Amino acid sequence: MRVYLAFTLWLFLNVSLTVAVEPISTGIAVGMAAAITGFLASYPNLFYYFHECCRPEWISFNKTHLELALDRKLFGQHVASHVILKTVTGYMKNPNPKKPLVLSLHGWTGTGKNFVSQLIAESIYHNGMKSGFVHLFTATAHFPHPKHLETYKEQLQMWVKGNVTKCPRSMFIFDEMDKMQAGLIDSIKPYLDYYENLDGVSYRQAIFIFLSNAGGEKIAEVALNFWNAGRDREEIKLKDLEMAVTLAVFNNKQSGFWHASLIDKNLVDVFVPFLPLELKHVVQCGLAEMAARDMEPDRDVVEQMAKDLNYFPKEERVFATQGCKVISSRLDYYI
Repeated sequence: MRVYLAFTLWLFLNVSLTVAVEPISTGIAVGMAAAITGFLASYPNLFYYFHECCRPEWISFNKTHLELALDRKLFGQHVASHVILKTVTGYMKNPNPKKPLVLSLHGWTGTGKNFVSQLIAESIYHNGMKSGFVHLFTATAHFPHPKHLETYKEQLQMWVKGNVTKCPRSMFIFDEMDKMQAGLIDSIKPYLDYYENLDGVSYRQAIFIFLSNAGGEKIAEVALNFWNAGRDREEIKLKDLEMAVTLAVFNNKQSGFWHASLIDKNLVDVFVPFLPLELKHVVQCGLAEMAARDMEPDRDVVEQMAKDLNYFPKEERVFATQGCKVISSRLDYYI
């Protein structure tokens, strides 16, 4: 539909310019004016097709898109994949949620946290991460100086309130929560709570996603225990990880969640654990990267690259230290 309307508008503009510079009969001009009037009457919201707005044309949840993306593009994260799909789908299908959706994604670097936040955005917003309604904050870039903590709190409150006022279905992604100053994130705690509205603004349609490496050690510990016991990693369930991650994050003085009221008041809907990746998962990442570059996937090349990465424990070499984070740059060396 958007392509058709774009073509029609292009045709209209070109014909209009012709009318302006070439003599034509009054009858044709009148007929054209009538046609244009009818066209605009048929599409009163034509503007919304070409300019992103807080409307269903631009914001609409696609469960199938999210499900397929998680299944085909996210490797080694059966727990996170299941939890994300169920939680996001349930929230987006609820016409009257009692609070905003609050997800906290935890795990070591390169396990897929940023990637999953991108997949969620792409399943909701037509423009994905490029949408004007998706807002990404990183601790080191946006809140770098401890002495400005109070200023950051005020700014963050204004940013969230202003954007939700503009579009209730706004998404806020906070990366590097493990590097964020303690106390900062609690400044937006009222917006994440069970209030119908605050100063005339409702936050219940908004989505907040926190990304952190904090808790990664506990997650790796559980995964390694399963491996040492000879159990399949697919046997790991959310219940085996969530409480350990919650406590590790809450009690970590280096984390932006240290003693945070968001946790204390149970405002985080779910802590999503991302497991450390094994060799086979790194290979999958490498093959996917080659496919994304329109290259013929070469398993021998990818496996050699994957084997040359660092793994732990040092003797057993079970889990990739950096996950899939360095795949893109490392692959260049082997192809």
